[in-house]
Amino acid sequence: MALKLTDLKTDVHNDWCPGCGDFGILNAVQMALAEMNVDPSNVVIVSGIGCSGKIPHFVKTYGVHTLHGRSLPFATGIKLANPDLEVICAGGDGDGMGIGAGHFVNAGRRNVDMAYIVHDNGVYGLTKGQASPTLKLGMKPKSLPLPNINQGINPLILALAAGYTFVARGYAYDVRHLKDLIIKAVKHKGFAFLDVLQPCPTYNDILTKEYWQGEGNLDPSGRPKPRTYKLEETGYDGVVHSPDDDEVEKKVAQAIMKSFEFGDHTPIGVFYQNEFVPTYEERLNQRMPTYRSNPPAAQEIAHEDGTPLANVRKLLEEMRVT
Repeated sequence: MALKLTDLKTDVHNDWCPGCGDFGILNAVQMALAEMNVDPSNVVIVSGIGCSGKIPHFVKTYGVHTLHGRSLPFATGIKLANPDLEVICAGGDGDGMGIGAGHFVNAGRRNVDMAYIVHDNGVYGLTKGQASPTLKLGMKPKSLPLPNINQGINPLILALAAGYTFVARGYAYDVRHLKDLIIKAVKHKGFAFLDVLQPCPTYNDILTKEYWQGEGNLDPSGRPKPRTYKLEETGYDGVVHSPDDDEVEKKVAQAIMKSFEFGDHTPIGVFYQNEFVPTYEERLNQRMPTYRSNPPAAQEIAHEDGTPLANVRKLLEEMRVT
């Protein structure tokens, strides 16, 4: 059974503020899954806490709405239990870069074959607009009484340092481009990280839709010049074409340099992609050759009558206190 756009729930008007970038991200996810013609029973969307956490509620696939900052370990467990599933994780910048930062780093080291989409708006939108870890130092959106006193995290550099093998950035209101990036992320062999610039019209009055569309940033003819540009239209190539260490280092270095561009000239697209790194599932299969052919989710745990296969009587007898 293939996923069709007509099958997808779209009754989200009461869950997000008017003009929220989450609508664009949701549409891009729906379009990507429909274009990929996936079986909805083979897809799991996992989310954490925050406005972004509603994503799995509105797509006709399996969904898990988990704990604050814990979406990645949930998603990792699901994928490793059944590596045939297509697992997509969605979360906010506060959820992933704040309380979930430790999981974010260690998930990159594992290189599990799944995708992580971060809704990046610089604020904690669900809890009234506190500064999130990605808000730049000195920025003062209307939800803050004083300018942000902390340095902002560069999520792209953090992902590269942690070992993510696909690192990209999209923009919530460029839905078709974002859809293409999601397809690339899902199809990538390894752990894909997609940071999405997501305007929050309620609490962040700096990084708005109008800002990204070029308000106050005029070209020589006096017309608004969009503050985002597509890497692929400049001839930039972030794909590693051989496992040679020199090429990997060069591609990582150029991705890091590009990630510093932010503001009037902000790149979107694929910064880095390397499919020569073994996935965690491949590493497990080398250690346990039956893992891929008989993963945990495929193993029988009970007889047909429901009684468990495991017999713990001998263990209980050994532990008995007389």
